Amino acid sequence: MQFGNDWDAIMAEEMGKDYYLDLRRLLLKEYAHQRIFPEAQNIFRAMRLTSFGDTKVVILGQDPYHGEGQAQGLSFSVPKGMKLPPSLVNIYKELEEDMGIKREDGDLTPWAKQGVLLLNTTLTVRSGQPLSHGKIGWEIFTDKVIQCIGNKKEPVVFILWGAHARGKKRLIHNKEHLILESPHPSPLSAYRGFFGCKCFSKTNDYLRKRGVAPIDWR
Repeated sequence: MQFGNDWDAIMAEEMGKDYYLDLRRLLLKEYAHQRIFPEAQNIFRAMRLTSFGDTKVVILGQDPYHGEGQAQGLSFSVPKGMKLPPSLVNIYKELEEDMGIKREDGDLTPWAKQGVLLLNTTLTVRSGQPLSHGKIGWEIFTDKVIQCIGNKKEPVVFILWGAHARGKKRLIHNKEHLILESPHPSPLSAYRGFFGCKCFSKTNDYLRKRGVAPIDWR
């Protein structure tokens, strides 16, 4: 049991494929000989907290934070008490501007528990080496996750920030889903259209119109 919810049955076939078994073997070596984030028990935390059936919003990140103590298995999220990374600072600026909500705690677990799948497309990273696990097989796995949600009959909002996340639009086949795209919240690109994207209010408007409980972003 990797997830303890409906993802177990949905991803069982994928997790028996050769590429995934190779990925597991590589990760065993990596965790034994390198400092890898997040901790092994948190690799699948996003999918454990947000089942397939409960997923109504997807926020895609690229790979985990590579600094000590930051990554916790949820895209853009850091543990309570940790200094906010620059992208999360900008996400919170947009949240306050969009909805008047001021958030200071970097732990996004409450969002995950409401049906926001905080998924990185690569689920592990070496300490201090961003994208170091970018080509070891994770994207095959997470593309399958995105594809499964993209085929859901129930309404889902996909929040795609930045070119990498926007490239996953091809996996979303149900045209009834809402896809919200903008530049990445990184300080390098946030002023090119991330600020003012109103992703949070647009998400809740869409969910309400389809009879789905909105997200309490507080």
